[in-house]
Amino acid sequence: MQLLDTIKKTFVPIHREGYPFIAIFAVVTLAMGYFSGFLLWVGAILTAWCIYFFRDPERVTPVDDSLVISPADGVVTAVGPAVPPQELGLGGAEMTRISVFMDVFSCHVNRAPVRGRITRIEHRPGRFMNAELDKASSENERNGLVIESPNGTVAAVQIAGLVARRILCWAETGSDTLAGERFGLIRFGSRVDVYLPEGAVPRVAIGQTAVGGETVLAEFGGKETAPVVRVS
Repeated sequence: MQLLDTIKKTFVPIHREGYPFIAIFAVVTLAMGYFSGFLLWVGAILTAWCIYFFRDPERVTPVDDSLVISPADGVVTAVGPAVPPQELGLGGAEMTRISVFMDVFSCHVNRAPVRGRITRIEHRPGRFMNAELDKASSENERNGLVIESPNGTVAAVQIAGLVARRILCWAETGSDTLAGERFGLIRFGSRVDVYLPEGAVPRVAIGQTAVGGETVLAEFGGKETAPVVRVS
């Protein structure tokens, strides 16, 4: 039993959405290998990357309604006021926005940032600019979820990136979700914006690495503290 548990912990699960892509990569690799040993190795490396990209690890999410959890793995690229996308119906006033950018090596499974009821899901076509750019929030293809949480309305917006061409969302309007629960996936390289209501205090800084389903992005009811400046 201990051996089986060790094996399960060693091999990270692969999300089912990745199976067709992994199969395609593997077939192409075999075809390339027929002509060249070098191409076989190139294909094998790309296939390994594809498997790695679609990993879906288990995460331990803090059970606390006062916390806002990162919806994605990646780097925090923005923390500050911004107007949410119009289609979400949240009005024209600024809300606190925290952006997490995922590169092609990040885990791309997206998770709910808070517990609550999903009251709205809106998809909008758009461009495929670098997701790190601030204007990607309004110009890139995106899919937004509005969640009524115990602390107010929270929105999570999946944003396609430079090479991302497909946003997947399997959540449903009217359904309940838990913080850290999987709701979608983006292929390949992208960003997730979280819009927070008044009373949410950011707990991350730009440049910080976030872990989806685990890292605390913000806290409700907490005291705001000045950022610490480190001199090296």
